[in-house]
Amino acid sequence: MNESLKHLNRYSTPAKALVEPAPDDTQLHTILKTALSAPDHGRLHPYRFISIRGKARRRLSEIFGQATLDRDPGVDPAYLAKQKDKPLRSPLIVVVVASLIQSPKIPEIEQMLSAGAAAHNVLLAANALGFGSIWLTGANAYDAYVCSELGLGENERIIGFIYIGTPAIDLPPRPIPEVSRHHLEWK
Repeated sequence: MNESLKHLNRYSTPAKALVEPAPDDTQLHTILKTALSAPDHGRLHPYRFISIRGKARRRLSEIFGQATLDRDPGVDPAYLAKQKDKPLRSPLIVVVVASLIQSPKIPEIEQMLSAGAAAHNVLLAANALGFGSIWLTGANAYDAYVCSELGLGENERIIGFIYIGTPAIDLPPRPIPEVSRHHLEWK
């Protein structure tokens, strides 16, 4: 495959299969710089990123555990353990946050889409640098306690937790549907 089209083979690597090494500071800077090139009506850059690695993953684990207990005090212990394990699955997590700005010209939905495009650029840049990644959400992404503990403001929403690391497994190429099944030329 042409190296310039390498992103076409991007696929989600299961978070449990992401190991060290994670991107170093220089590589993470490149990934985030790429994210900042997302389409953005009005050049608002209505998003920001929180990187979580090392011991901070344990802190996020406790936050996920508390959020799970708050949502369901009678939660099954196995499910609670699974929720607490999530931040420990990969060596780096990039939290993509939509930072919505009041604008008479640029609606909230366009800002959310821009933040989603920034998240996708994180995936593409990580892949281009040889790392595996997966974009995850779930109940913790929408939990007020998690958002508060991560320092989000009232105008902010978690777009996703992007887990990044070196793939510990080889995955077969992802099947890509035929373009003709998803494209219509309107005349």
